[in-house]
Amino acid sequence: MSDFLRRFSRQFADLDKDNLQRLAELYTDDVHFTDPLHEVQGLGNLRIYFAELYANVSELRFDFHGFDQIGEGEGYLRWVMSYRHPRLGGGRLIRVDGCSHLRWRDKVYRHRDYFDAGALIYEHLPLLGRAIAWLKRRMG
Repeated sequence: MSDFLRRFSRQFADLDKDNLQRLAELYTDDVHFTDPLHEVQGLGNLRIYFAELYANVSELRFDFHGFDQIGEGEGYLRWVMSYRHPRLGGGRLIRVDGCSHLRWRDKVYRHRDYFDAGALIYEHLPLLGRAIAWLKRRMG
């Protein structure tokens, strides 16, 4: 069990639109962040990315439930992201499972998130969401 991963997850979960300066406590200046929708290089750009993320949602929370260190300075966090966006899913709470692969020394220098982008966004768009639901029923 990794003390680093537990500490990181607590600090990350405490982030919000008003304290994004705290990203510097978690990430190196040259951090490389990737998720299924974005790729961001550098702490300044990461701060901008998170500011835009928080500006577009009315609620955002991460609940971490898995802490797997796989080597020295490398591990995975499993999480559930819960968020509310006024134009997605009728404004109701949306939950998405995911995991983060982290590499660190004193701070994280590589962060890659894995999650279903359809479950995050596309399934909650009015027209596209209905089409995806229909396709899932047909394939299931």
